[in-house]
Amino acid sequence: MTSQQPVISCRNVWKIFGANPERYLAGMAKGRTFDEMRSDGYIAGVRDVTLDIHRGEMLVIMGLSGSGKSTLVRCFSRLHEITAGKIDVDGQDIVTMKDKDLIELRRNKMGMVFQSFGLLPHRTVLDNVAFPLEMRGQDRHDRRERALEVIKLVGLEGREEYFPRELSGGQQQRVGIARSLAIEPDIWFLDEPFSALDPLIRREMQDEFLRLQELLGKTIVFITHDFDEALRLADRIAIMKDGAIEQCDTPDQIVLHPATPYVKKFTEDIEKSRVVHARVLATPINGHVPEGEPIRAGATILQLARQLVNETRDELPVANKNGELIGIMNRQEALDVLLGDS
Repeated sequence: MTSQQPVISCRNVWKIFGANPERYLAGMAKGRTFDEMRSDGYIAGVRDVTLDIHRGEMLVIMGLSGSGKSTLVRCFSRLHEITAGKIDVDGQDIVTMKDKDLIELRRNKMGMVFQSFGLLPHRTVLDNVAFPLEMRGQDRHDRRERALEVIKLVGLEGREEYFPRELSGGQQQRVGIARSLAIEPDIWFLDEPFSALDPLIRREMQDEFLRLQELLGKTIVFITHDFDEALRLADRIAIMKDGAIEQCDTPDQIVLHPATPYVKKFTEDIEKSRVVHARVLATPINGHVPEGEPIRAGATILQLARQLVNETRDELPVANKNGELIGIMNRQEALDVLLGDS
Protein backbone atom coordinates (compact mmCIF):
# COMPACT_ATOMS: atom_id res chain seq x y z
CA MET A 1 0.00 0.00 0.00
CA THR A 2 1.56 3.30 -1.07
CA SER A 3 1.09 6.75 0.40
CA GLN A 4 1.26 10.06 -1.44
CA GLN A 5 4.25 11.28 0.55
CA PRO A 6 7.32 10.96 -1.69
CA VAL A 7 10.30 9.19 -0.18
CA ILE A 8 12.49 10.16 -3.13
CA SER A 9 11.78 13.38 -5.00
CA CYS A 10 13.96 14.57 -7.86
CA ARG A 11 13.51 17.72 -9.88
CA ASN A 12 15.14 18.52 -13.24
CA VAL A 13 18.04 16.15 -12.61
CA TRP A 14 20.89 16.01 -15.10
CA LYS A 15 23.95 13.77 -15.10
CA ILE A 16 26.30 14.59 -17.94
CA PHE A 17 29.62 12.85 -18.52
CA GLY A 18 32.34 14.92 -20.16
CA ALA A 19 35.17 17.39 -19.64
CA ASN A 20 33.28 20.22 -17.94
CA PRO A 21 29.63 19.18 -17.74
CA GLU A 22 28.41 22.04 -15.51
CA ARG A 23 29.74 24.71 -17.86
CA TYR A 24 28.48 22.82 -20.91
CA LEU A 25 24.97 22.46 -19.47
CA ALA A 26 24.84 26.13 -18.48
CA GLY A 27 25.60 27.19 -22.05
CA MET A 28 23.69 24.43 -23.83
CA ALA A 29 20.86 25.40 -26.14
CA LYS A 30 17.47 24.28 -24.86
CA GLY A 31 16.14 21.14 -26.50
CA ARG A 32 19.52 19.80 -27.58
CA THR A 33 19.12 16.08 -28.29
CA PHE A 34 21.10 13.16 -26.88
CA ASP A 35 22.87 12.62 -30.21
CA GLU A 36 23.68 16.33 -30.58
CA MET A 37 25.18 16.36 -27.09
CA ARG A 38 27.24 13.28 -27.96
CA SER A 39 28.56 15.04 -31.06
CA ASP A 40 29.71 17.81 -28.69
CA GLY A 41 31.72 15.22 -26.71
CA TYR A 42 29.25 14.74 -23.84
CA ILE A 43 27.07 11.81 -22.77
CA ALA A 44 23.77 12.58 -21.06
CA GLY A 45 23.34 9.72 -18.60
CA VAL A 46 20.26 11.44 -17.13
CA ARG A 47 18.38 14.20 -18.95
CA ASP A 48 16.12 16.57 -17.05
CA VAL A 49 14.35 13.91 -14.97
CA THR A 50 11.57 14.93 -12.58
CA LEU A 51 10.08 12.08 -10.57
CA ASP A 52 8.51 11.26 -7.19
CA ILE A 53 8.70 7.81 -5.61
CA HIS A 54 6.15 7.21 -2.87
CA ARG A 55 6.41 5.31 0.40
CA GLY A 56 5.71 1.61 -0.05
CA GLU A 57 5.75 1.86 -3.85
CA MET A 58 7.57 -0.49 -6.20
CA LEU A 59 8.80 1.64 -9.09
CA VAL A 60 10.35 -0.33 -11.94
CA ILE A 61 12.75 1.58 -14.18
CA MET A 62 13.27 -0.04 -17.55
CA GLY A 63 14.78 0.59 -20.93
CA LEU A 64 17.40 -0.77 -23.29
CA SER A 65 21.09 -0.90 -22.43
CA GLY A 66 22.51 2.61 -22.21
CA SER A 67 19.11 4.23 -21.59
CA GLY A 68 20.21 5.65 -18.21
CA LYS A 69 18.47 3.27 -15.79
CA SER A 70 21.44 2.48 -13.56
CA THR A 71 22.81 6.01 -13.79
CA LEU A 72 19.54 7.46 -12.50
CA VAL A 73 19.37 5.05 -9.56
CA ARG A 74 22.97 5.82 -8.65
CA CYS A 75 22.00 9.47 -8.59
CA PHE A 76 19.22 8.67 -6.08
CA SER A 77 21.84 7.43 -3.62
CA ARG A 78 24.49 9.94 -4.77
CA LEU A 79 26.83 7.23 -5.93
CA HIS A 80 26.93 9.58 -8.91
CA GLU A 81 27.20 13.32 -8.29
CA ILE A 82 24.55 15.01 -10.41
CA THR A 83 25.37 17.82 -12.84
CA ALA A 84 22.24 19.83 -12.05
CA GLY A 85 18.90 19.52 -10.32
CA LYS A 86 17.68 18.56 -6.87
CA ILE A 87 17.17 15.21 -5.10
CA ASP A 88 15.48 14.86 -1.72
CA VAL A 89 15.39 11.59 0.24
CA ASP A 90 12.92 11.63 3.13
CA GLY A 91 12.90 15.43 2.93
CA GLN A 92 16.70 15.76 3.06
CA ASP A 93 18.61 17.36 0.18
CA ILE A 94 21.25 14.70 -0.53
CA VAL A 95 23.03 16.88 -3.12
CA THR A 96 24.27 19.24 -0.40
CA MET A 97 24.59 16.57 2.30
CA LYS A 98 28.00 16.18 3.96
CA ASP A 99 29.86 12.93 3.28
CA LYS A 100 29.50 11.68 6.84
CA ASP A 101 25.71 12.21 6.81
CA LEU A 102 25.45 10.63 3.36
CA ILE A 103 27.28 7.51 4.54
CA GLU A 104 24.92 7.25 7.52
CA LEU A 105 21.91 7.64 5.24
CA ARG A 106 23.12 4.83 2.98
CA ARG A 107 23.98 2.56 5.91
CA ASN A 108 20.74 3.04 7.77
CA LYS A 109 18.08 3.67 5.13
CA MET A 110 19.23 2.16 1.84
CA GLY A 111 19.67 -1.44 0.76
CA MET A 112 21.21 -2.35 -2.60
CA VAL A 113 21.18 -5.56 -4.64
CA PHE A 114 22.98 -5.86 -7.95
CA GLN A 115 23.13 -8.34 -10.81
CA SER A 116 26.47 -9.68 -9.58
CA PHE A 117 25.86 -11.29 -6.22
CA GLY A 118 29.14 -10.00 -4.74
CA LEU A 119 29.22 -12.65 -2.01
CA LEU A 120 32.39 -13.19 -0.01
CA PRO A 121 33.51 -16.70 -1.09
CA HIS A 122 35.27 -17.64 2.14
CA ARG A 123 32.38 -16.63 4.39
CA THR A 124 29.32 -18.73 5.15
CA VAL A 125 25.78 -17.66 4.30
CA LEU A 126 25.36 -16.46 7.88
CA ASP A 127 28.56 -14.43 7.82
CA ASN A 128 27.79 -12.96 4.41
CA VAL A 129 24.37 -11.78 5.57
CA ALA A 130 25.78 -10.40 8.83
CA PHE A 131 28.63 -8.57 7.07
CA PRO A 132 26.95 -5.13 6.69
CA LEU A 133 25.98 -5.27 10.37
CA GLU A 134 29.59 -6.05 11.24
CA MET A 135 30.68 -3.01 9.21
CA ARG A 136 28.16 -0.97 11.16
CA GLY A 137 29.83 -2.09 14.39
CA GLN A 138 26.84 -4.02 15.69
CA ASP A 139 27.27 -6.49 18.54
CA ARG A 140 28.12 -10.04 17.40
CA HIS A 141 25.12 -11.64 19.11
CA ASP A 142 22.69 -9.04 17.75
CA ARG A 143 23.97 -9.26 14.21
CA ARG A 144 23.77 -13.07 14.30
CA GLU A 145 20.16 -12.92 15.47
CA ARG A 146 19.22 -10.44 12.76
CA ALA A 147 21.05 -12.47 10.09
CA LEU A 148 19.22 -15.65 11.11
CA GLU A 149 15.93 -13.78 10.95
CA VAL A 150 16.37 -12.58 7.35
CA ILE A 151 17.87 -15.90 6.21
CA LYS A 152 14.63 -17.52 7.31
CA LEU A 153 12.66 -14.76 5.61
CA VAL A 154 14.21 -15.51 2.19
CA GLY A 155 13.77 -19.27 2.56
CA LEU A 156 17.36 -20.32 3.29
CA GLU A 157 16.85 -21.67 6.80
CA GLY A 158 19.12 -24.70 7.28
CA ARG A 159 21.81 -23.37 4.93
CA GLU A 160 23.37 -20.88 7.33
CA GLU A 161 26.74 -22.67 7.33
CA TYR A 162 26.92 -23.25 3.57
CA PHE A 163 29.51 -21.41 1.51
CA PRO A 164 28.49 -19.57 -1.69
CA ARG A 165 30.04 -22.27 -3.91
CA GLU A 166 27.65 -24.81 -2.36
CA LEU A 167 24.56 -22.85 -3.41
CA SER A 168 22.64 -22.58 -6.68
CA GLY A 169 22.44 -19.25 -8.52
CA GLY A 170 18.97 -18.57 -7.15
CA GLN A 171 20.10 -19.37 -3.60
CA GLN A 172 23.10 -17.07 -3.97
CA GLN A 173 20.80 -14.28 -5.08
CA ARG A 174 18.64 -14.91 -2.01
CA VAL A 175 21.75 -14.44 0.13
CA GLY A 176 22.34 -11.10 -1.60
CA ILE A 177 18.75 -10.08 -0.92
CA ALA A 178 19.00 -11.21 2.72
CA ARG A 179 22.23 -9.25 3.17
CA SER A 180 20.60 -6.06 1.90
CA LEU A 181 17.56 -6.65 4.13
CA ALA A 182 19.69 -7.23 7.22
CA ILE A 183 20.12 -3.49 7.78
CA GLU A 184 16.32 -3.04 7.63
CA PRO A 185 16.41 -0.43 4.85
CA ASP A 186 13.50 1.90 4.22
CA ILE A 187 14.52 2.19 0.56
CA TRP A 188 15.63 -0.77 -1.53
CA PHE A 189 17.52 -0.39 -4.83
CA LEU A 190 17.72 -3.48 -7.06
CA ASP A 191 19.71 -3.26 -10.29
CA GLU A 192 18.71 -6.14 -12.60
CA PRO A 193 19.04 -8.62 -9.71
CA PHE A 194 17.54 -11.59 -11.58
CA SER A 195 18.91 -11.10 -15.10
CA ALA A 196 21.76 -13.62 -14.67
CA LEU A 197 19.38 -16.37 -13.54
CA ASP A 198 17.80 -19.16 -15.59
CA PRO A 199 14.15 -18.44 -16.57
CA LEU A 200 12.61 -20.89 -14.08
CA ILE A 201 14.76 -19.65 -11.21
CA ARG A 202 14.07 -16.08 -12.26
CA ARG A 203 10.31 -16.72 -12.05
CA GLU A 204 10.76 -18.25 -8.59
CA MET A 205 12.76 -15.23 -7.45
CA GLN A 206 10.05 -12.88 -8.74
CA ASP A 207 7.48 -14.86 -6.73
CA GLU A 208 9.71 -14.65 -3.68
CA PHE A 209 10.26 -10.96 -4.20
CA LEU A 210 6.52 -10.26 -4.44
CA ARG A 211 6.01 -12.25 -1.24
CA LEU A 212 8.66 -10.24 0.56
CA GLN A 213 7.19 -6.95 -0.64
CA GLU A 214 3.72 -7.98 0.54
CA LEU A 215 5.25 -8.82 3.92
CA LEU A 216 7.63 -5.86 4.33
CA GLY A 217 6.11 -2.98 2.33
CA LYS A 218 9.46 -1.44 1.37
CA THR A 219 9.93 1.50 -0.99
CA ILE A 220 11.59 -0.19 -3.95
CA VAL A 221 13.32 0.99 -7.11
CA PHE A 222 13.83 -2.03 -9.37
CA ILE A 223 15.80 -1.87 -12.61
CA THR A 224 15.14 -4.29 -15.46
CA HIS A 225 15.28 -4.43 -19.25
CA ASP A 226 12.57 -7.14 -19.28
CA PHE A 227 9.10 -5.67 -19.91
CA ASP A 228 7.33 -8.85 -18.75
CA GLU A 229 9.20 -8.64 -15.45
CA ALA A 230 8.29 -4.97 -15.12
CA LEU A 231 4.61 -5.67 -15.76
CA ARG A 232 4.61 -8.43 -13.15
CA LEU A 233 6.32 -6.53 -10.36
CA ALA A 234 5.57 -2.83 -10.72
CA ASP A 235 3.14 -0.43 -9.12
CA ARG A 236 4.44 2.03 -11.72
CA ILE A 237 6.88 1.70 -14.60
CA ALA A 238 9.25 4.43 -15.77
CA ILE A 239 10.50 3.77 -19.32
CA MET A 240 13.76 5.49 -20.19
CA LYS A 241 15.43 6.37 -23.49
CA ASP A 242 18.63 8.35 -23.96
CA GLY A 243 18.68 9.41 -20.31
CA ALA A 244 15.11 10.77 -20.26
CA ILE A 245 11.87 9.27 -18.96
CA GLU A 246 9.50 8.68 -21.87
CA GLN A 247 6.56 7.68 -19.67
CA CYS A 248 5.95 6.88 -16.00
CA ASP A 249 2.61 5.28 -15.19
CA THR A 250 0.89 2.11 -14.01
CA PRO A 251 1.34 -1.04 -16.11
CA ASP A 252 -2.34 -0.86 -17.16
CA GLN A 253 -2.04 2.70 -18.44
CA ILE A 254 1.25 2.12 -20.23
CA VAL A 255 -0.22 -0.85 -22.08
CA LEU A 256 -3.51 0.90 -22.85
CA HIS A 257 -2.17 4.38 -23.54
CA PRO A 258 1.54 4.44 -24.53
CA ALA A 259 2.65 8.07 -24.52
CA THR A 260 5.27 7.91 -27.29
CA PRO A 261 6.11 5.74 -30.30
CA TYR A 262 9.09 4.40 -28.34
CA VAL A 263 6.87 3.22 -25.46
CA LYS A 264 4.41 1.76 -27.96
CA LYS A 265 7.17 -0.48 -29.32
CA PHE A 266 7.57 -2.00 -25.85
CA THR A 267 3.85 -2.71 -25.58
CA GLU A 268 2.89 -3.86 -29.09
CA ASP A 269 3.60 -7.56 -28.45
CA ILE A 270 2.06 -7.61 -24.98
CA GLU A 271 -1.25 -9.39 -24.50
CA LYS A 272 -3.19 -6.50 -22.99
CA SER A 273 -5.84 -8.71 -21.42
CA ARG A 274 -3.34 -10.23 -18.98
CA VAL A 275 -2.18 -6.79 -17.82
CA VAL A 276 -5.33 -4.65 -17.75
CA HIS A 277 -7.52 -4.95 -14.65
CA ALA A 278 -11.27 -4.46 -14.40
CA ARG A 279 -10.84 -1.46 -12.10
CA VAL A 280 -9.01 0.43 -14.84
CA LEU A 281 -11.92 0.11 -17.26
CA ALA A 282 -14.52 0.97 -14.60
CA THR A 283 -16.24 4.35 -14.87
CA PRO A 284 -17.84 6.10 -11.89
CA ILE A 285 -21.33 5.03 -10.86
CA ASN A 286 -23.81 7.64 -12.03
CA GLY A 287 -27.21 6.68 -10.66
CA HIS A 288 -28.19 3.31 -12.16
CA VAL A 289 -26.30 0.19 -11.02
CA PRO A 290 -26.66 -2.94 -13.19
CA GLU A 291 -28.21 -5.92 -11.48
CA GLY A 292 -26.36 -9.16 -10.85
CA GLU A 293 -23.09 -10.32 -9.37
CA PRO A 294 -20.29 -7.71 -9.58
CA ILE A 295 -16.93 -8.56 -11.03
CA ARG A 296 -13.68 -8.27 -9.10
CA ALA A 297 -11.83 -4.99 -9.52
CA GLY A 298 -8.45 -6.72 -9.15
CA ALA A 299 -9.13 -9.37 -11.81
CA THR A 300 -7.44 -9.05 -15.19
CA ILE A 301 -9.55 -9.07 -18.33
CA LEU A 302 -7.96 -12.42 -19.21
CA GLN A 303 -9.10 -13.88 -15.89
CA LEU A 304 -12.61 -12.64 -16.66
CA ALA A 305 -12.58 -13.94 -20.25
CA ARG A 306 -15.10 -16.77 -19.87
CA GLN A 307 -17.49 -14.58 -17.90
CA LEU A 308 -17.25 -11.75 -20.45
CA VAL A 309 -17.93 -14.06 -23.39
CA ASN A 310 -20.95 -15.66 -21.70
CA GLU A 311 -22.30 -12.44 -20.17
CA THR A 312 -25.56 -10.91 -21.46
CA ARG A 313 -25.35 -7.58 -19.62
CA ASP A 314 -23.87 -4.62 -21.51
CA GLU A 315 -22.63 -3.03 -18.27
CA LEU A 316 -21.09 -4.84 -15.32
CA PRO A 317 -20.76 -3.56 -11.74
CA VAL A 318 -17.19 -3.67 -10.40
CA ALA A 319 -16.46 -4.26 -6.70
CA ASN A 320 -13.29 -4.09 -4.65
CA LYS A 321 -12.05 -6.91 -2.42
CA ASN A 322 -14.33 -5.69 0.39
CA GLY A 323 -17.37 -6.05 -1.85
CA GLU A 324 -17.86 -2.29 -2.24
CA LEU A 325 -18.96 -1.11 -5.67
CA ILE A 326 -16.36 1.18 -7.24
CA GLY A 327 -17.70 1.61 -10.77
CA ILE A 328 -19.27 0.14 -13.88
CA MET A 329 -17.39 -1.57 -16.72
CA ASN A 330 -18.61 -1.61 -20.31
CA ARG A 331 -18.58 -5.23 -21.52
CA GLN A 332 -17.77 -4.32 -25.12
CA GLU A 333 -14.76 -2.25 -24.07
CA ALA A 334 -13.50 -5.20 -22.04
CA LEU A 335 -14.05 -7.56 -24.99
CA ASP A 336 -12.09 -5.18 -27.23
CA VAL A 337 -9.15 -5.51 -24.84
CA LEU A 338 -9.59 -9.29 -24.68
CA LEU A 339 -9.80 -9.74 -28.44
CA GLY A 340 -7.10 -7.25 -29.30
CA ASP A 341 -9.29 -4.64 -30.97
CA SER A 342 -8.32 -1.75 -28.70
